[in-house]
Amino acid sequence: MNYFISILFCILFLKSGFSHDNNSFSNSPNVIIILADDLGYGDLSCYGQTKFQTPNIDALTKDGMLFTQHYSGAPVCAPSRAAILTAKHIGHTTIRGNKKGNKYGDFPLSEYDTTLTQLFKSRNYTTGVFGKWGVGYPGSSGDISKKGVDVFFGYYSQLAAHNYYPEMLWSNDKKVFIPENKRYGNKVYAPNMIHDSVMIFLERNKNNPFFLYIPTIIPHAELVPPDSLTKKYKNLYGTEKPYKGIKTIRFATKYGAYGKQLYPKAAYAAMMELLDKQVGEIVAKLKEEKIYNNTIIIFTSDNGAHKEGGAQPDFFNSNNGLRGYKRDLYEGGIRIPLIVHWPDKINKGSTPIISANWDIMPTLAEIIQAPMPTNTDGISLCPTLFQLPEKQTQHPYLYWEFHENGGKQAIRMGKWKVIKLNVNSPYKSTIELYDLDNDVAESNNLAEKHPEIVKQLLDLMNIAHTPNKFFSFRNDRYR
Repeated sequence: MNYFISILFCILFLKSGFSHDNNSFSNSPNVIIILADDLGYGDLSCYGQTKFQTPNIDALTKDGMLFTQHYSGAPVCAPSRAAILTAKHIGHTTIRGNKKGNKYGDFPLSEYDTTLTQLFKSRNYTTGVFGKWGVGYPGSSGDISKKGVDVFFGYYSQLAAHNYYPEMLWSNDKKVFIPENKRYGNKVYAPNMIHDSVMIFLERNKNNPFFLYIPTIIPHAELVPPDSLTKKYKNLYGTEKPYKGIKTIRFATKYGAYGKQLYPKAAYAAMMELLDKQVGEIVAKLKEEKIYNNTIIIFTSDNGAHKEGGAQPDFFNSNNGLRGYKRDLYEGGIRIPLIVHWPDKINKGSTPIISANWDIMPTLAEIIQAPMPTNTDGISLCPTLFQLPEKQTQHPYLYWEFHENGGKQAIRMGKWKVIKLNVNSPYKSTIELYDLDNDVAESNNLAEKHPEIVKQLLDLMNIAHTPNKFFSFRNDRYR
Protein backbone atom coordinates (compact mmCIF):
# COMPACT_ATOMS: atom_id res chain seq x y z
CA MET A 1 0.00 0.00 0.00
CA ASN A 2 1.75 3.19 -1.15
CA TYR A 3 1.42 6.73 0.23
CA PHE A 4 -1.57 7.75 -1.87
CA ILE A 5 -3.45 4.58 -1.01
CA SER A 6 -2.73 5.31 2.64
CA ILE A 7 -4.26 8.76 2.22
CA LEU A 8 -7.31 7.27 0.50
CA PHE A 9 -7.65 4.75 3.30
CA CYS A 10 -7.73 7.48 5.93
CA ILE A 11 -10.21 9.51 3.89
CA LEU A 12 -12.64 6.61 3.94
CA PHE A 13 -12.82 6.94 7.71
CA LEU A 14 -13.45 10.69 7.77
CA LYS A 15 -17.06 9.86 8.44
CA SER A 16 -18.61 12.70 10.40
CA GLY A 17 -21.86 14.37 9.46
CA PHE A 18 -20.74 16.89 6.86
CA SER A 19 -24.30 17.80 5.94
CA HIS A 20 -25.34 20.13 8.77
CA ASP A 21 -27.89 22.71 7.66
CA ASN A 22 -25.93 25.97 7.67
CA ASN A 23 -28.88 28.38 7.37
CA SER A 24 -29.08 29.22 11.07
CA PHE A 25 -25.29 29.62 11.36
CA SER A 26 -24.59 31.99 8.50
CA ASN A 27 -22.96 34.45 10.92
CA SER A 28 -21.15 31.86 13.01
CA PRO A 29 -17.42 32.02 12.41
CA ASN A 30 -15.38 28.96 11.68
CA VAL A 31 -12.59 28.46 14.20
CA ILE A 32 -9.16 26.88 13.71
CA ILE A 33 -6.74 26.34 16.60
CA ILE A 34 -3.21 25.36 15.60
CA LEU A 35 -1.30 24.07 18.61
CA ALA A 36 2.42 23.65 17.96
CA ASP A 37 4.31 21.08 20.01
CA ASP A 38 7.28 22.32 22.09
CA LEU A 39 7.55 25.57 20.14
CA GLY A 40 9.36 28.18 22.21
CA TYR A 41 8.49 31.84 22.76
CA GLY A 42 11.23 32.90 20.33
CA ASP A 43 10.68 30.27 17.63
CA LEU A 44 8.68 32.56 15.33
CA SER A 45 10.28 35.44 13.46
CA CYS A 46 7.44 37.72 14.62
CA TYR A 47 8.62 36.92 18.17
CA GLY A 48 12.29 37.58 17.41
CA GLN A 49 13.62 34.48 15.64
CA THR A 50 16.52 35.36 13.27
CA LYS A 51 18.07 32.00 12.30
CA PHE A 52 15.06 31.02 10.18
CA GLN A 53 11.86 32.72 9.07
CA THR A 54 8.15 31.96 9.54
CA PRO A 55 6.49 34.32 7.04
CA ASN A 56 3.09 32.63 6.85
CA ILE A 57 2.62 32.55 10.61
CA ASP A 58 3.93 36.12 10.84
CA ALA A 59 1.31 37.17 8.27
CA LEU A 60 -1.44 36.22 10.71
CA THR A 61 -0.42 39.21 12.82
CA LYS A 62 -1.25 41.64 9.99
CA ASP A 63 -4.97 41.02 10.48
CA GLY A 64 -4.70 39.87 14.04
CA MET A 65 -3.31 40.34 17.50
CA LEU A 66 -0.02 39.13 18.99
CA PHE A 67 0.11 38.46 22.74
CA THR A 68 3.41 39.13 24.53
CA GLN A 69 2.57 37.75 28.00
CA HIS A 70 0.73 34.55 27.18
CA TYR A 71 1.21 31.23 28.95
CA SER A 72 0.72 27.52 28.42
CA GLY A 73 -1.26 25.37 30.80
CA ALA A 74 1.78 23.37 31.86
CA PRO A 75 5.45 22.78 30.97
CA VAL A 76 4.70 19.42 29.31
CA CYS A 77 2.23 18.06 26.78
CA ALA A 78 -0.70 16.27 28.41
CA PRO A 79 -1.69 18.70 31.18
CA SER A 80 -1.17 21.62 28.82
CA ARG A 81 -3.64 20.06 26.38
CA ALA A 82 -6.05 19.38 29.21
CA ALA A 83 -5.91 23.06 30.15
CA ILE A 84 -6.63 24.35 26.66
CA LEU A 85 -9.44 21.82 26.13
CA THR A 86 -11.19 22.31 29.50
CA ALA A 87 -10.37 25.96 30.42
CA LYS A 88 -8.89 24.91 33.76
CA HIS A 89 -5.46 25.69 35.15
CA ILE A 90 -3.32 22.76 36.22
CA GLY A 91 -4.29 23.08 39.88
CA HIS A 92 -7.79 21.99 38.86
CA THR A 93 -7.30 19.81 35.79
CA THR A 94 -7.93 16.07 35.75
CA ILE A 95 -4.59 15.54 33.99
CA ARG A 96 -1.55 17.11 35.65
CA GLY A 97 1.32 15.25 34.08
CA ASN A 98 2.35 12.91 31.29
CA LYS A 99 1.01 9.54 32.42
CA LYS A 100 0.37 6.42 30.39
CA GLY A 101 -3.20 5.12 30.20
CA ASN A 102 -2.75 1.92 28.24
CA LYS A 103 -0.68 0.82 25.25
CA TYR A 104 -2.78 2.95 22.89
CA GLY A 105 -2.90 6.23 24.75
CA ASP A 106 -2.51 8.41 27.79
CA PHE A 107 -4.24 9.04 31.10
CA PRO A 108 -7.72 10.28 30.15
CA LEU A 109 -9.84 13.31 30.75
CA SER A 110 -12.72 12.65 33.11
CA GLU A 111 -16.23 11.99 31.90
CA TYR A 112 -17.13 15.22 33.71
CA ASP A 113 -14.62 17.33 31.75
CA THR A 114 -16.33 19.46 29.11
CA THR A 115 -14.01 20.12 26.18
CA LEU A 116 -13.77 22.78 23.50
CA THR A 117 -15.01 20.26 20.98
CA GLN A 118 -18.12 19.62 23.07
CA LEU A 119 -18.66 23.36 23.41
CA PHE A 120 -18.75 23.73 19.62
CA LYS A 121 -20.97 20.67 19.22
CA SER A 122 -23.48 22.41 21.49
CA ARG A 123 -23.74 25.05 18.74
CA ASN A 124 -24.03 22.44 15.97
CA TYR A 125 -20.54 22.91 14.61
CA THR A 126 -18.76 20.06 12.83
CA THR A 127 -15.62 19.30 14.83
CA GLY A 128 -12.33 17.91 13.62
CA VAL A 129 -9.09 17.04 15.43
CA PHE A 130 -5.94 16.32 13.43
CA GLY A 131 -2.64 15.57 15.12
CA LYS A 132 -1.83 14.47 18.67
CA TRP A 133 -4.75 13.94 21.08
CA GLY A 134 -2.77 12.93 24.18
CA VAL A 135 -5.64 13.14 26.74
CA GLY A 136 -7.12 9.67 26.60
CA TYR A 137 -7.17 6.37 24.74
CA PRO A 138 -9.82 4.49 22.75
CA GLY A 139 -12.62 3.33 25.03
CA SER A 140 -11.60 5.57 27.94
CA SER A 141 -13.43 8.58 29.33
CA GLY A 142 -11.08 10.64 27.15
CA ASP A 143 -12.03 8.81 23.95
CA ILE A 144 -12.52 11.36 21.15
CA SER A 145 -16.01 9.97 20.45
CA LYS A 146 -17.03 10.92 24.01
CA LYS A 147 -15.60 14.43 23.75
CA GLY A 148 -17.58 15.86 20.86
CA VAL A 149 -15.14 15.03 18.06
CA ASP A 150 -16.69 14.18 14.70
CA VAL A 151 -13.46 13.54 12.80
CA PHE A 152 -10.09 12.49 14.20
CA PHE A 153 -6.93 11.54 12.35
CA GLY A 154 -3.54 11.25 13.97
CA TYR A 155 -1.98 9.96 17.18
CA TYR A 156 -3.82 8.99 20.32
CA SER A 157 -0.57 8.35 22.21
CA GLN A 158 2.12 10.88 23.00
CA LEU A 159 4.84 8.24 22.84
CA ALA A 160 3.72 7.20 19.37
CA ALA A 161 3.80 10.88 18.37
CA HIS A 162 7.55 10.97 19.04
CA ASN A 163 7.90 9.40 15.59
CA TYR A 164 7.34 11.21 12.31
CA TYR A 165 7.32 7.94 10.36
CA PRO A 166 4.95 5.85 12.52
CA GLU A 167 3.78 2.37 11.69
CA MET A 168 0.18 3.26 12.55
CA LEU A 169 -2.16 6.22 12.98
CA TRP A 170 -5.79 6.42 14.10
CA SER A 171 -8.77 7.48 12.03
CA ASN A 172 -11.53 7.94 14.60
CA ASP A 173 -11.62 4.50 16.26
CA LYS A 174 -9.91 2.66 13.39
CA LYS A 175 -6.22 1.81 13.08
CA VAL A 176 -4.57 2.94 9.86
CA PHE A 177 -1.45 0.85 9.30
CA ILE A 178 1.44 2.22 7.21
CA PRO A 179 3.43 -0.79 6.01
CA GLU A 180 6.06 1.39 4.32
CA ASN A 181 7.18 2.59 7.76
CA LYS A 182 7.43 -0.84 9.36
CA ARG A 183 10.80 -1.65 10.92
CA TYR A 184 12.21 1.82 10.28
CA GLY A 185 11.01 1.94 6.69
CA ASN A 186 10.62 5.74 6.96
CA LYS A 187 8.73 6.23 3.69
CA VAL A 188 5.47 7.94 4.65
CA TYR A 189 5.79 11.21 6.60
CA ALA A 190 2.90 11.43 9.06
CA PRO A 191 2.63 15.25 9.30
CA ASN A 192 2.02 15.33 5.55
CA MET A 193 -0.71 12.69 5.81
CA ILE A 194 -2.35 14.59 8.65
CA HIS A 195 -2.08 17.90 6.81
CA ASP A 196 -3.68 16.38 3.69
CA SER A 197 -6.56 15.24 5.89
CA VAL A 198 -6.94 18.79 7.22
CA MET A 199 -7.26 20.01 3.62
CA ILE A 200 -9.98 17.42 2.99
CA PHE A 201 -11.84 18.51 6.12
CA LEU A 202 -11.78 22.13 4.96
CA GLU A 203 -13.01 21.17 1.50
CA ARG A 204 -15.90 19.12 2.86
CA ASN A 205 -16.96 21.70 5.42
CA LYS A 206 -16.69 24.91 3.47
CA ASN A 207 -20.48 25.35 3.67
CA ASN A 208 -20.80 24.32 7.31
CA PRO A 209 -19.68 26.02 10.51
CA PHE A 210 -16.68 24.04 11.74
CA PHE A 211 -14.26 23.90 14.63
CA LEU A 212 -10.85 22.57 13.64
CA TYR A 213 -8.25 21.71 16.28
CA ILE A 214 -4.80 20.94 14.87
CA PRO A 215 -2.44 19.76 17.63
CA THR A 216 0.50 19.25 15.27
CA ILE A 217 3.54 17.29 16.46
CA ILE A 218 5.95 19.85 14.98
CA PRO A 219 8.59 20.76 16.25
CA HIS A 220 8.63 18.06 18.97
CA ALA A 221 11.51 15.61 18.82
CA GLU A 222 12.34 13.48 16.94
CA LEU A 223 14.08 15.96 14.64
CA VAL A 224 13.14 14.37 11.35
CA PRO A 225 11.84 16.59 8.55
CA PRO A 226 11.62 15.53 4.91
CA ASP A 227 15.11 15.45 3.39
CA SER A 228 14.08 17.90 0.68
CA LEU A 229 13.61 20.64 3.29
CA THR A 230 16.75 19.88 5.28
CA LYS A 231 19.13 20.40 2.37
CA LYS A 232 18.78 24.20 2.22
CA TYR A 233 19.85 24.57 5.86
CA LYS A 234 22.80 22.12 5.96
CA ASN A 235 25.44 24.74 5.21
CA LEU A 236 23.93 27.62 7.20
CA TYR A 237 24.80 26.70 10.77
CA GLY A 238 28.41 25.50 10.61
CA THR A 239 29.69 22.06 11.56
CA GLU A 240 26.99 20.01 13.25
CA LYS A 241 27.29 17.46 16.01
CA PRO A 242 25.17 14.47 14.98
CA TYR A 243 22.49 13.07 17.26
CA LYS A 244 22.80 9.29 17.50
CA GLY A 245 19.15 8.55 18.15
CA ILE A 246 17.47 6.11 20.51
CA LYS A 247 15.97 2.87 19.29
CA THR A 248 13.52 0.74 21.22
CA ILE A 249 14.04 -2.97 21.62
CA ARG A 250 10.47 -4.16 21.17
CA PHE A 251 10.30 -6.03 17.87
CA ALA A 252 12.47 -3.41 16.16
CA THR A 253 9.61 -0.92 16.36
CA LYS A 254 10.20 2.78 16.99
CA TYR A 255 7.39 3.39 19.47
CA GLY A 256 8.53 6.29 21.62
CA ALA A 257 12.10 6.38 20.36
CA TYR A 258 13.90 9.24 18.63
CA GLY A 259 15.51 8.75 15.24
CA LYS A 260 19.10 9.75 14.55
CA GLN A 261 19.86 13.09 12.93
CA LEU A 262 23.17 14.10 11.33
CA TYR A 263 22.16 17.76 11.11
CA PRO A 264 19.98 18.59 14.13
CA LYS A 265 20.13 22.37 13.68
CA ALA A 266 19.26 22.16 10.00
CA ALA A 267 16.52 19.64 10.81
CA TYR A 268 14.92 21.92 13.38
CA ALA A 269 14.87 24.87 10.99
CA ALA A 270 13.43 22.64 8.26
CA MET A 271 10.67 21.42 10.58
CA MET A 272 9.76 25.01 11.39
CA GLU A 273 9.68 25.80 7.68
CA LEU A 274 7.30 22.88 7.15
CA LEU A 275 5.02 24.06 9.95
CA ASP A 276 4.99 27.55 8.49
CA LYS A 277 4.31 26.17 5.01
CA GLN A 278 1.34 24.16 6.29
CA VAL A 279 -0.13 27.23 7.99
CA GLY A 280 0.22 29.09 4.69
CA GLU A 281 -1.57 26.31 2.83
CA ILE A 282 -4.44 26.37 5.33
CA VAL A 283 -4.84 30.12 4.82
CA ALA A 284 -4.69 29.69 1.04
CA LYS A 285 -7.38 27.00 1.23
CA LEU A 286 -9.65 29.27 3.27
CA LYS A 287 -9.26 31.97 0.63
CA GLU A 288 -9.87 29.51 -2.20
CA GLU A 289 -13.10 28.34 -0.57
CA LYS A 290 -14.10 31.95 0.17
CA ILE A 291 -14.35 31.36 3.92
CA TYR A 292 -11.20 33.21 4.94
CA ASN A 293 -12.98 36.31 6.23
CA ASN A 294 -15.33 34.24 8.38
CA THR A 295 -12.66 32.07 9.98
CA ILE A 296 -10.84 32.73 13.24
CA ILE A 297 -7.30 31.31 13.35
CA ILE A 298 -5.56 30.89 16.69
CA PHE A 299 -1.89 29.90 16.75
CA THR A 300 -0.14 28.93 19.98
CA SER A 301 2.06 26.26 21.59
CA ASP A 302 1.71 23.70 24.36
CA ASN A 303 4.85 24.67 26.31
CA GLY A 304 8.32 26.13 25.91
CA ALA A 305 11.17 24.93 23.74
CA HIS A 306 12.62 21.46 24.29
CA LYS A 307 16.17 20.08 24.38
CA GLU A 308 15.36 16.54 23.28
CA GLY A 309 16.38 14.47 20.29
CA GLY A 310 19.35 16.71 19.49
CA ALA A 311 17.48 20.03 19.65
CA GLN A 312 19.60 23.07 20.52
CA PRO A 313 17.27 25.86 21.68
CA ASP A 314 20.13 28.05 22.89
CA PHE A 315 21.61 28.20 19.39
CA PHE A 316 18.28 29.42 18.00
CA ASN A 317 17.45 31.54 21.07
CA SER A 318 14.18 29.65 21.01
CA ASN A 319 13.10 31.20 24.30
CA ASN A 320 14.06 34.76 23.29
CA GLY A 321 16.20 35.28 26.36
CA LEU A 322 13.79 33.72 28.84
CA ARG A 323 15.15 31.38 31.49
CA GLY A 324 14.38 27.66 31.32
CA TYR A 325 12.96 25.14 28.88
CA LYS A 326 10.25 22.53 28.65
CA ARG A 327 9.67 20.95 32.11
CA ASP A 328 10.69 24.19 33.85
CA LEU A 329 8.32 26.63 35.51
CA TYR A 330 10.59 29.51 34.65
CA GLU A 331 9.28 31.71 31.86
CA GLY A 332 11.10 29.73 29.17
CA GLY A 333 9.10 26.62 30.05
CA ILE A 334 5.64 28.18 30.05
CA ARG A 335 5.58 31.55 28.22
CA ILE A 336 4.50 30.90 24.64
CA PRO A 337 3.31 32.69 21.49
CA LEU A 338 -0.35 33.46 20.91
CA ILE A 339 -1.67 34.96 17.70
CA VAL A 340 -5.41 35.49 17.16
CA HIS A 341 -6.39 36.29 13.57
CA TRP A 342 -9.77 37.32 12.13
CA PRO A 343 -9.68 39.73 9.17
CA ASP A 344 -11.45 43.06 9.70
CA LYS A 345 -12.98 41.86 12.97
CA ILE A 346 -10.40 42.10 15.74
CA ASN A 347 -7.84 44.70 16.74
CA LYS A 348 -4.47 44.62 15.03
CA GLY A 349 -1.16 44.88 16.81
CA SER A 350 0.16 43.44 20.06
CA THR A 351 -1.08 43.35 23.63
CA PRO A 352 0.73 42.86 26.95
CA ILE A 353 -2.34 41.50 28.73
CA ILE A 354 -1.45 38.55 30.97
CA SER A 355 -3.29 35.55 29.52
CA ALA A 356 -3.15 31.77 29.30
CA ASN A 357 -4.34 28.95 27.08
CA TRP A 358 -7.21 28.28 29.48
CA ASP A 359 -8.65 31.62 28.32
CA ILE A 360 -9.28 30.32 24.80
CA MET A 361 -12.53 28.49 25.61
CA PRO A 362 -14.29 31.39 27.37
CA THR A 363 -13.20 33.74 24.59
CA LEU A 364 -14.61 31.50 21.88
CA ALA A 365 -17.72 30.73 23.92
CA GLU A 366 -18.53 34.43 23.99
CA ILE A 367 -17.95 34.75 20.25
CA ILE A 368 -20.20 31.83 19.27
CA GLN A 369 -22.65 32.50 22.12
CA ALA A 370 -22.25 29.08 23.70
CA PRO A 371 -22.80 28.46 27.42
CA MET A 372 -19.57 28.03 29.38
CA PRO A 373 -19.11 25.02 31.65
CA THR A 374 -19.03 25.78 35.37
CA ASN A 375 -15.89 25.65 37.53
CA THR A 376 -13.44 26.87 34.91
CA ASP A 377 -10.53 29.27 35.38
CA GLY A 378 -10.35 31.22 32.14
CA ILE A 379 -11.38 34.74 31.26
CA SER A 380 -12.77 36.01 27.97
CA LEU A 381 -10.27 38.06 25.98
CA CYS A 382 -13.01 39.56 23.80
CA PRO A 383 -12.77 43.08 25.28
CA THR A 384 -9.11 43.16 24.22
CA LEU A 385 -9.65 41.51 20.84
CA PHE A 386 -12.67 43.58 19.83
CA GLN A 387 -12.10 46.80 21.80
CA LEU A 388 -15.42 46.35 23.55
CA PRO A 389 -16.74 49.03 25.92
CA GLU A 390 -16.59 46.74 28.94
CA LYS A 391 -13.29 46.60 30.78
CA GLN A 392 -11.03 43.62 30.19
CA THR A 393 -11.15 41.21 33.15
CA GLN A 394 -7.74 40.49 34.63
CA HIS A 395 -6.56 37.22 36.10
CA PRO A 396 -6.22 37.38 39.90
CA TYR A 397 -3.36 34.92 39.42
CA LEU A 398 -1.96 32.25 37.10
CA TYR A 399 -0.88 28.91 38.56
CA TRP A 400 1.23 25.94 37.42
CA GLU A 401 2.56 22.74 38.93
CA PHE A 402 4.84 19.94 37.76
CA HIS A 403 5.18 16.54 39.40
CA GLU A 404 8.54 15.40 38.06
CA ASN A 405 12.05 16.48 39.13
CA GLY A 406 11.14 16.65 42.82
CA GLY A 407 7.92 18.59 42.27
CA LYS A 408 7.55 22.23 41.28
CA GLN A 409 4.92 24.93 41.70
CA ALA A 410 4.68 28.47 40.37
CA ILE A 411 2.21 31.32 40.65
CA ARG A 412 2.06 34.74 39.05
CA MET A 413 0.08 37.67 40.45
CA GLY A 414 0.55 40.88 38.50
CA LYS A 415 4.28 41.45 38.10
CA TRP A 416 5.24 39.06 40.90
CA LYS A 417 6.02 35.39 40.39
CA VAL A 418 6.91 32.78 43.01
CA ILE A 419 8.51 29.46 42.10
CA LYS A 420 8.74 26.64 44.65
CA LEU A 421 11.21 23.84 43.92
CA ASN A 422 11.60 20.39 45.53
CA VAL A 423 7.99 20.46 46.68
CA ASN A 424 8.12 16.78 47.61
CA SER A 425 11.02 17.32 50.02
CA PRO A 426 9.97 20.03 52.50
CA TYR A 427 13.44 20.26 54.08
CA LYS A 428 15.00 20.83 50.67
CA SER A 429 12.33 23.12 49.23
CA THR A 430 13.46 26.51 47.97
CA ILE A 431 11.41 29.60 47.21
CA GLU A 432 12.20 32.12 44.49
CA LEU A 433 10.49 35.45 43.84
CA TYR A 434 10.83 37.48 40.65
CA ASP A 435 9.63 40.88 39.47
CA LEU A 436 8.72 40.10 35.86
CA ASP A 437 8.19 43.74 34.94
CA ASN A 438 11.86 44.45 35.60
CA ASP A 439 13.45 40.99 35.40
CA VAL A 440 11.75 38.85 32.78
CA ALA A 441 14.91 36.70 32.61
CA GLU A 442 14.33 35.71 36.27
CA SER A 443 17.93 36.37 37.23
CA ASN A 444 17.42 38.24 40.52
CA ASN A 445 15.71 36.27 43.30
CA LEU A 446 13.95 38.79 45.57
CA ALA A 447 12.47 36.31 48.05
CA GLU A 448 14.55 37.52 51.02
CA LYS A 449 13.78 41.18 50.28
CA HIS A 450 10.00 40.75 50.08
CA PRO A 451 8.90 38.04 52.56
CA GLU A 452 5.39 39.51 52.78
CA ILE A 453 4.85 39.07 49.03
CA VAL A 454 6.25 35.55 49.19
CA LYS A 455 3.82 34.65 51.99
CA GLN A 456 0.88 36.13 50.10
CA LEU A 457 1.66 34.16 46.96
CA LEU A 458 2.39 30.92 48.83
CA ASP A 459 -0.97 31.20 50.60
CA LEU A 460 -2.63 31.75 47.23
CA MET A 461 -0.68 28.82 45.80
CA ASN A 462 -2.12 26.53 48.48
CA ILE A 463 -5.61 27.61 47.47
CA ALA A 464 -4.92 27.19 43.74
CA HIS A 465 -3.68 23.62 44.14
CA THR A 466 -6.46 21.12 44.77
CA PRO A 467 -5.33 17.56 45.56
CA ASN A 468 -5.59 14.97 42.81
CA LYS A 469 -5.11 11.32 43.76
CA PHE A 470 -3.44 10.47 40.45
CA PHE A 471 -1.07 13.44 40.44
CA SER A 472 -0.18 14.35 44.00
CA PHE A 473 2.58 16.02 45.96
CA ARG A 474 3.73 14.23 49.11
CA ASN A 475 2.28 16.86 51.42
CA ASP A 476 -1.19 16.50 49.85
CA ARG A 477 -1.94 13.78 52.39
CA TYR A 478 -1.88 16.40 55.13
CA ARG A 479 -4.32 18.77 53.45
